[in-house]
Amino acid sequence: MTAKIIDGTKIAEEIRGELKGKVDELRKQGITPGLVMVRVGEDPASVSYVRGKSKASEELGIYSETIVFPEDTKEEVVLAKVEELNKDPKFHGILVQLPLPKHIDSDKVLNAIDPKKDVDGFHPVNVGKLLIGEPYFLPCTPHGVQQLLIRSGYDPGGKHVVICGRSNIVGKPLMAILVQKKKGANATVTVCHTGTKDLAATTRQADILIAAMGSPKVITADMVREGAVVIDVGVNRIPDETKKSGYRLVGDTDFDAILEKAEAITPVPGGVGPMTVTMLMVNTVRAAEMRLAKKR
Repeated sequence: MTAKIIDGTKIAEEIRGELKGKVDELRKQGITPGLVMVRVGEDPASVSYVRGKSKASEELGIYSETIVFPEDTKEEVVLAKVEELNKDPKFHGILVQLPLPKHIDSDKVLNAIDPKKDVDGFHPVNVGKLLIGEPYFLPCTPHGVQQLLIRSGYDPGGKHVVICGRSNIVGKPLMAILVQKKKGANATVTVCHTGTKDLAATTRQADILIAAMGSPKVITADMVREGAVVIDVGVNRIPDETKKSGYRLVGDTDFDAILEKAEAITPVPGGVGPMTVTMLMVNTVRAAEMRLAKKR
């Protein structure tokens, strides 16, 4: 058996096509969804990520701006800018690109964002509302994982989902999404981590196995049940002298070996990655729709 490849690029394009219609409808009613991104410093990965988000916004007709501060900008300056953006009506979504320089408290900055403009879904209010099933916004990567499952025909309802990783960005919020008594969720969820004894014994019980541990190829074929669905959230660089860059990207799973055992699997790259930016666009449009509903 060779696994079906769950194509995140194709599914992301499908969602963006739906979003274009929503953006057009909002524009007809006098609202252009607006996203502002704040970046501090010139971290190459952050520069690339923000550029990608800006390009996606432009393609969908979402207005976007990027505010760039020098690396040595004081924390109070960034906080003052966030407060200013909270009050700016042309922006429905605010995103502060992480990581921030070490002298700036990331939690303090993220907590300063208006929860109704927090399109990353990191604010404690949004985290709490997510847990009780009433979020303003779903965090982008976990929401992307959920959509990959649903749109590729692997509804998690009634399934045993094992999540390997307990980060605040992926593992914990994904658990909170999939455990809800809602369509596209309603799963039995187990969260594993570095303290889990006999990890393989747990992962082999999974109908759906989600790898989000941040270590290359840490999930091996013997840890996967025959016929399981595997979602690989990991993005890791490993040396590869055959590449011009000197490295290649791999996930948290041993993809080639698991390919012969799983029913379906996401590739890296081209799986979860394209979904994350797309779900940010989904949240920005939702924020604009929320503003419109409030005006009525």
